[in-house]
Amino acid sequence: MGRSYFHLHLVSDSTGETLIAASRAASAQYQGVASIEHVYPLIRTSAQLERVMTEIDNAPGIVLFTLVDTELSSRLEERCAASGSPCLSVLGPILTLFKSYLGQNATPRAGAQHMLNAEYFKRIDALNFSMLSDDGQLPESLEHADIVLVGVSRTSKTPTSIYLANRGYKTANVPLVPHVPTPHSLAHLRHPLVVGLVASADRIVQIRQNRLLSLNSDAQTNYIDRMAVMEEIAASRRLFAEHGWPTIDVTRRSIEETAAAVLELYRAHHLKFIADG
Repeated sequence: MGRSYFHLHLVSDSTGETLIAASRAASAQYQGVASIEHVYPLIRTSAQLERVMTEIDNAPGIVLFTLVDTELSSRLEERCAASGSPCLSVLGPILTLFKSYLGQNATPRAGAQHMLNAEYFKRIDALNFSMLSDDGQLPESLEHADIVLVGVSRTSKTPTSIYLANRGYKTANVPLVPHVPTPHSLAHLRHPLVVGLVASADRIVQIRQNRLLSLNSDAQTNYIDRMAVMEEIAASRRLFAEHGWPTIDVTRRSIEETAAAVLELYRAHHLKFIADG
């Protein structure tokens, strides 16, 4: 049985990230059904909305929106009702709950979560740090990190570092390469949380093979030899145990799930660091 498809229209007066995340989380619950996404960011005028509504008329489907302008929201809802496309304000129920609990109305601000405030610049600073500290670069800066990820090649260190940096955490990563010593400073870090990442040998070999194919490299190498990879993983586990570093198996984890596990460890580490002075 083939997959069935439906049109999914995401209408936002900001970047649309909220809608994309929410809709994909919902779509993932339906096997055998896939959405054809139509994303319309920065919709803030009647003329812009009119073009969106024409698109919806031409390809009816589910319509999700985040529009703080009540006039635009009302026009979209009326047009969707006329065309038979189910329509929902994703933030509407949440704002209603906040209003009920806080006892006050929201102040409509399109894209308020993307304001250039201190938190935003903290994320930019973390991203800059993580990019400069990627793959073992600038080992002298490791003490300034919030989190240091350690693992053999292809354990998702770099993408996890970037994801954590986008959450505002300065994250460095250090590769474990056979016969290459780790930075001396790594064993003596006080401030950062050091986390070891591991994966199954089969998973690492598969990713490494794909990597070599993309580079048109010679496949006859210990880099993808299963026994050699197993020894790399065993050596990394011994190193993590020797230093008492927590370990996360990333074999079946997405980057987001790995990051969530790291942050859970970081919160406990940070509280202990504060308590110890």
